[in-house]
Amino acid sequence: MSNRVLSIGSTFPAFKKKVVVSIEKGKEFTEITNETSGKWTVMFWWPKDFTFVCPTEIAEFNKKSSDFADRDAVLIGASTDSEFVHAAWRRDHADLRDLKFPMLADTSKSLAEELGILDADEKIAYRATFIVDPQGIVRWVSVYDLSVGRNVQEVLRVLDALQTDELCPCNWTNDQKTLTAELALN
Repeated sequence: MSNRVLSIGSTFPAFKKKVVVSIEKGKEFTEITNETSGKWTVMFWWPKDFTFVCPTEIAEFNKKSSDFADRDAVLIGASTDSEFVHAAWRRDHADLRDLKFPMLADTSKSLAEELGILDADEKIAYRATFIVDPQGIVRWVSVYDLSVGRNVQEVLRVLDALQTDELCPCNWTNDQKTLTAELALN
């Protein structure tokens, strides 16, 4: 097993995985692939279902799901737990019942391993986020220690910056000019 995280400029691996898309009986599960019809993809991973930090992040991604959709980005949450565990967790946790994005089940751990985010000891995924462009190329990667939650607003900020395809300075937000625009004025 490699501890090398798939990096910027790499092609995101092809996958076909089961996901949880609902808690309605008989409509809980489907399969998805990495084919996102020319859209940006934001895939975020958490270590384990039924834990403490993970639902805070998942709930925050859900609150911002329309912001990702407004940016023409497909949002996918993922862990190495099974689709049945995901479904049980969604039914059990009030903040997860109405998710607007799929929860991917990487029970074989194959995708997490290909991405280089599988913890060698526990065999669970690190808290990782990948932004993939419409051509399937990784444009941003962020990996956190298992105990630290991420900042969803920062993921949106980076997505905005990448979508400009221009030079963006430190702390740039989408209500500011890019450096490319400022240089063109000079």
